[in-house]
Amino acid sequence: MTTGSAAHDAQIVVIGGGVMGAATAWQLAGRGLDVVLVEQFEAGHTHGASHGASRNFNVSYADPVLLGWLHEAERLWRELEAETGTSVLARTGIVNHGPGRDFAWLADVLVAGGFEASLLSAADASERWPGFRFAGPVLHTPDAGRINADRAVAGFADAAAARGARVLRSTAVIGGSVSDDRVTVRLRSAASSGEEVLRAERAVVTAGAWTVDLLAALGASFELPPLRVTQEQPAFFAPLTGAPDEWPGFNHASSSDDPDTAWFPSGVYGMGSPGEGVKAGWHGVGPETHPDRRTYVPDPGLSALIRRYAREWLPGVDASTADEITCTYTSTPDSSFFLERVGPVTVGAGFSGQGFKFAPTIGRVLADLATR
Repeated sequence: MTTGSAAHDAQIVVIGGGVMGAATAWQLAGRGLDVVLVEQFEAGHTHGASHGASRNFNVSYADPVLLGWLHEAERLWRELEAETGTSVLARTGIVNHGPGRDFAWLADVLVAGGFEASLLSAADASERWPGFRFAGPVLHTPDAGRINADRAVAGFADAAAARGARVLRSTAVIGGSVSDDRVTVRLRSAASSGEEVLRAERAVVTAGAWTVDLLAALGASFELPPLRVTQEQPAFFAPLTGAPDEWPGFNHASSSDDPDTAWFPSGVYGMGSPGEGVKAGWHGVGPETHPDRRTYVPDPGLSALIRRYAREWLPGVDASTADEITCTYTSTPDSSFFLERVGPVTVGAGFSGQGFKFAPTIGRVLADLATR
């Protein structure tokens, strides 16, 4: 990577200022590069996948590579906290249960991967966490926790700016072109009726649900996996047992062979979300949509099912108080992340509703790809 030239407005432009783009800009700026982060919406917007107060920092992965990424991510989350003076990651622990996974085997995998894990009986777990109903063994991972999503996105962007990055919000990409050694991006700011042109040596595209449209606008050629965009709708319930910040996160794995969970449209995830209640949601089963044409209206069938879930499995909440929000998932067929570079363009996409916890590590990987 060269050190820049007068012919370029920046060394690297990062397009998409959600958590992945902001984390990438933070990484790149920390390496002393001239970086511009472009985000089409205002700070704190609710149109994509990165908003809200809470995400699970779930460590219950069997892949040793991802376990290594989680260790790195925790270190980098703490680095961001030290840099910004803001708490982002709270270690609350997560309880995992349900007939859909072998938790005894997983406990051994997690311990071998450097995370603490213990297996409890349903009776012992119910005594410790009376807000839940358990029907089988429960895997407790005390190293897991809760991430404040809004603080994370703002923190990465602010820290990137403090490291020298330029952050352009409410600025849309309306076109561009890609050559062997340059990316030209046409921009339109909400504050101006005119068009601006930004030239960079490299580009990183972290546009979430807009990835396909954005690459087409740039004329960039990528063999992307099929990216399925859905509108998801987690719900928040008023707790009857303890304050939200006293609840651990949770994952409930269903099975079609189990009559108590066979009706689930997917597994369930959730956590206590301070200021909002106890969060619970289905995973990746919302209606397919385009991000510019989504309704922001929860699907009534999925709403009814999550209320049923709360009635049957969360005795510590008032199931009649569901307050839902909507967001997007952009998913690959096998839920693996797409992190690739072709020429001067690097793409990060397909985080499948599980990427947020890995964001600082993914930012590092994308920065490595963009500068190799």
